[in-house]
Amino acid sequence: MNILLTNDDGIYAEGLWSVYRKFVEKHNVIVAAPDRERSGVSHSITLHDPIRINKVNVSNDMWGYAITGSPADCVKLAIKNIFEIKPDIVISGINAGSNVGVDINYSGTASAAKEASLHGISAIAVSTERGKTYHYDEISCFIETLTYKIIENPMPFGTILNVNFPNMPIKNTKGVKITRQKFEPIIDSLEERIDPRSSKYYWYGTDLQKIDENLEIDVTALLKGYITITPVKCDLTDYSLLKELQRWNF
Repeated sequence: MNILLTNDDGIYAEGLWSVYRKFVEKHNVIVAAPDRERSGVSHSITLHDPIRINKVNVSNDMWGYAITGSPADCVKLAIKNIFEIKPDIVISGINAGSNVGVDINYSGTASAAKEASLHGISAIAVSTERGKTYHYDEISCFIETLTYKIIENPMPFGTILNVNFPNMPIKNTKGVKITRQKFEPIIDSLEERIDPRSSKYYWYGTDLQKIDENLEIDVTALLKGYITITPVKCDLTDYSLLKELQRWNF
């Protein structure tokens, strides 16, 4: 199997290399990831600067391609300029921090997977809740099993699986929930501060999300201790509104 690994946490992120170690002995695995942290860049691509590829050694037996672009750039370049044949699957992650609800729209992790899906390649975005320690190796074992299922049942064009893990050992989770994305108006927290020169600047604060009890929603199920798997589409068309708009008589 030909596997492309990427992320938005950067080429040296431990979650990325945990997945690499799980697959590399049995499969052809290539790592192509941003040369630095690229969280929150969504599906951006680099248009006004050159993109450079550098081969880097992370340790004696692990190497990959560090790319001076976004996660979506990494996937594009890997498919077109690094892989000699089309990958069978793209795995983006493991991201240090969950990507659920409206946050999916900002996620470089999810967008890298979406980029792969736009090339007709099945893809998974993998994230885990933040914590003092992480359970990357256990998550990688789960992703290995999920990957084989996807190879047997390829994703439709333009659809990815967005997978999120509670920050706990797999055995302590409540199992797997197939969920939908929580979708509601954004409640942002922007903190205003003053620098030493008396100029204002801003930091994003903690997101304020209303929590309900519906376990069919990714945010709720994850907080309740479930591994969540959410199918996410790239097609942004609101099909329910098409006929209504046609009646507007432009």
